[in-house]
Amino acid sequence: MKKISVMIPCYNEEENVIPMSEAVVEQLEKYLPGYDYEILFIDNDSKDSTREKLISICEANKKIKAIFNVKNFGQFNSPYYGMCQTTGDCVISMCCDFQDPVDLIPKLVHEWENGYKIVTAIKTSSKENPFVRFLRTCYYKAIKKMSDVEQIEHFTGTGLYDRDFIDILRNLDDPTPFLRGIVAELGYKRKEVEYEQQKRRAGKTSNNWYRLYDAAMLSFTSYTKIGMRLATIMGFFVSMASILIALIYLIIKLTHWDSFPTGNAPILIGVFILGGIQLLFIGLLGEYIMSINARVMKRPLVIEERRINFDTPEEAENKKDDYSDNHSRA
Repeated sequence: MKKISVMIPCYNEEENVIPMSEAVVEQLEKYLPGYDYEILFIDNDSKDSTREKLISICEANKKIKAIFNVKNFGQFNSPYYGMCQTTGDCVISMCCDFQDPVDLIPKLVHEWENGYKIVTAIKTSSKENPFVRFLRTCYYKAIKKMSDVEQIEHFTGTGLYDRDFIDILRNLDDPTPFLRGIVAELGYKRKEVEYEQQKRRAGKTSNNWYRLYDAAMLSFTSYTKIGMRLATIMGFFVSMASILIALIYLIIKLTHWDSFPTGNAPILIGVFILGGIQLLFIGLLGEYIMSINARVMKRPLVIEERRINFDTPEEAENKKDDYSDNHSRA
């Protein structure tokens, strides 16, 4: 019997974890009765009662597992790590806030059984803020044009991944993984399933402008060269223009000494313009350096505090060690 793993990352989702677990179990048992299943919640150091509720859920159903991180390791590391801890023949990743409809699960499995090792869920419409939707669309189109690697528009990571692809993820030695880019760059031939993103069922999103910026810059620095190329090209043209202006200025001053206006305004304007350009690209260079720095430090994706329902303690520890060994050798 094939086994389906559903991985659900959560952070401060006390109002959603119980309904989410019930909804997923209903989908699996009602529409996919011929499959075994496991549901893995990975909690990114919630500050509310999420963990207490996860403990009660796991006690009631041994097929539901949980991993508690010792601290918040970010919106990318924790889900990626959780996917690598699953044991199913395929893994379905989806959010805990019901913005990813649970009725996607049978559709994703159906396409997997048709032979697709990756089935991505694509947001064709959304009930979120229209302005935020517009900004996301602009970002996806911009990064798609700038990237050397194919980028998937309106794909947040929700989808189904075959065990073969999960093995690839396990062997990647990347402490700052960006799943959306990895799927496009290293993934198998995929099938896209369209859906409408719903509003949060309850609670408040932990995403803010800083987190959105962080996600955008991780994608930008990981999959584009345009930032550095643009700095080089603009630096060349600005230098040439500066030399040309300086020569013209010198010729006019030598030939029209008496009538040439005096003052430092042109120089000050030029200094401010060049200074602004330099600061812009120094900041951009810093983003690339921070990305490199995070990758060379070889830090673990997450550090666990506790596991629930992972067989015996010895087997659970062996699974952790196997993953750590694969991750360090990659």
